Amino acid sequence: MTPPDAVLGIDIGTSSSKGVLVALDGRILRTATREHSVSRPFPGHVEMDGELWWREFVELATELTGGGNETVVAVGVSGMGPCILLADDDGKALRPAILYGVDSRATAQIDRLNGELGADHILERCGSALSSQAVGPKLAWVADNEPDVWTAARKLFMPASWLVWNLTGRYVLDFHSASQCTPLFDATALDWYTPWTDLIAPGLELPELRWPGELAGHTARLIAGIPAGTPVITGTIDAWSEAISIGAQTPGDLMLMYGTTMFLVLTLDAPATEPSMWGTVGALEGTRNLAGGMATSGAITAWLRELTGEDYPALLAEATAAGVGAGGILMLPYFAGERTPVQDPDARGTIAGLSLSTTRGDLYRAALEATAYGVRHNVETMTRAGAVARRVIAVGGGTQGGLWPQVVSNVTGLAQSIPTVTIGASFGAAFLAAGLVSTPDIAAWNPVDRVVTPDPRAAESYDELYSLYLALYPATAPISHRLAEFQRTLATADNGLESSKK
Repeated sequence: MTPPDAVLGIDIGTSSSKGVLVALDGRILRTATREHSVSRPFPGHVEMDGELWWREFVELATELTGGGNETVVAVGVSGMGPCILLADDDGKALRPAILYGVDSRATAQIDRLNGELGADHILERCGSALSSQAVGPKLAWVADNEPDVWTAARKLFMPASWLVWNLTGRYVLDFHSASQCTPLFDATALDWYTPWTDLIAPGLELPELRWPGELAGHTARLIAGIPAGTPVITGTIDAWSEAISIGAQTPGDLMLMYGTTMFLVLTLDAPATEPSMWGTVGALEGTRNLAGGMATSGAITAWLRELTGEDYPALLAEATAAGVGAGGILMLPYFAGERTPVQDPDARGTIAGLSLSTTRGDLYRAALEATAYGVRHNVETMTRAGAVARRVIAVGGGTQGGLWPQVVSNVTGLAQSIPTVTIGASFGAAFLAAGLVSTPDIAAWNPVDRVVTPDPRAAESYDELYSLYLALYPATAPISHRLAEFQRTLATADNGLESSKK
């Protein structure tokens, strides 16, 4: 029997890189994962070594192509974002990559650019307000704080474009990722906005723009089992590749991505703007998105697992037993600040209602409920902007436990379709790659497996708790802000002490 042709999809995520080898009919042949962690050199700073992205791509591709005789006929890539990896003219990385909205270092630059350019003008031209998610202020931060790096910088990469560069030597970026480079990109003209790029990024050569599924180039040589001359897509940011992987591309489709962070992408046929959300260009030509993202979700459950030393199945069982309301405690999930719709990098995690009878199951349940309240807050903000979700499709590792998506449906009142394949972004990248050599159908590749529906018995309790959730942030924000400043002071003192010991 002749081995099938296959496509390779690899995604570089926050806590791991994942790869999948897929036959052209959508059958998953093999999967592989490499776990990694971010670096937090200072409060609000979140970084990763860009060279790690390429090393893990090679490792994953070697593992996936080494298990059979399939011929890789196309390569798909995606990755977390928007990130900034600055490189010199030869494409050599100059410093660790600064990650997406979880990195909140550029608050001063946000304030300055809003003053110089006008916050309203930025929102109108770019579709999004300046926030910790925006690329422009982070570039300005590097220029202000690392002038030697900035002087040498000539190229700007994100994980997907960095892989494309290493595979093909082509310097490209997709339109969606560019639309998150606020305020460098004009979302109406679909091009870099020269007056503002010249102001913020003088001397930086900006990449050629293409759609995520378009051909970026061909592999320059045999790489990790991938033949020379294999076509490679342009790729995109992981959440948008996740939306591709589950077919959430019809106007009115809302993708919920359960991962280290919780991400929401609502597909629209026309632009919608809301200052506290992200209005972007879609992953497919002719579509727009209103998107949101929480700074933490699965990151909190991982923290609790490490803190308690217990495994996930046991914690989920205890959280299930805790019941609605988590034993009377309420959590704000702002353990790394918060992105949408709060947009407050100095927000901090809060647990209210603790008592001596609080159990670890209550804590774990409270974390799941907190992310559900955050989802509801984002969805209601989208609705007020005139962007209404008509179908919700969930994806990501968090959909597999059962309890978490059920809690989200109970809190939000939204049914969620969960597809057969929940691998996510790497599968979406493989699907886009398949489009270079065939005409794949995502409904055939990834049909719906089950639907999670809200339990009406929980609605009344969750409505009341949600109102308390909304009230808890403004009530505690002044204290959280003071504590955030105190944390920075401690970190500065600790860094000074470490430097004096060297």
